[in-house]
Amino acid sequence: MARIVNVASQIHEVTETRKTNVEQEMTIKTKILAVLLLSLMTNMFVNAQSRRDEKTLAEIRAVLDSQRDAWNRGDIDGYMQGYDRSDATVFVSGDSVNHGWQTVLDRYKRNYSTREKMGKLTFSDLETKLLNSKTAVVIGRWHLQRANDEPHGRFTLIFRRTKNGWKIIHDHTSSA
Repeated sequence: MARIVNVASQIHEVTETRKTNVEQEMTIKTKILAVLLLSLMTNMFVNAQSRRDEKTLAEIRAVLDSQRDAWNRGDIDGYMQGYDRSDATVFVSGDSVNHGWQTVLDRYKRNYSTREKMGKLTFSDLETKLLNSKTAVVIGRWHLQRANDEPHGRFTLIFRRTKNGWKIIHDHTSSA
């Protein structure tokens, strides 16, 4: 009888050891699975964020392209569609600060009253930085090709996502 109890005890020990090994193996597998799932979810989030950022950058670039095209057609009103139609819109150039969409429009119409004064506009060296899902900063160069001169310089634009799409809320432009 003692032998049976001893064998039963040994079987129990082996069973418990195997059970512990299986539990440890399952714990390790569970942890590995959790890490893999977390990694997969992180990659999915990063990829989704990257696609959203690419879409946002394309939308902002489309605003600038549309402005350039309107300018080159002699359409200042069309050019101004890139700005937020708000009293809070700001345009800084030289030593002056203009507040309000209408004020900026009036300034452009006063300073560029003819196609000759407008010339052909190009943008280059654009760098866009997304600050958050609703705000971006763009820096770049502008250049006007006109019959008698080629004014050019740099700009910094703050864009905000509005109900009407991405719009410029602050423009700081300098001449070289």
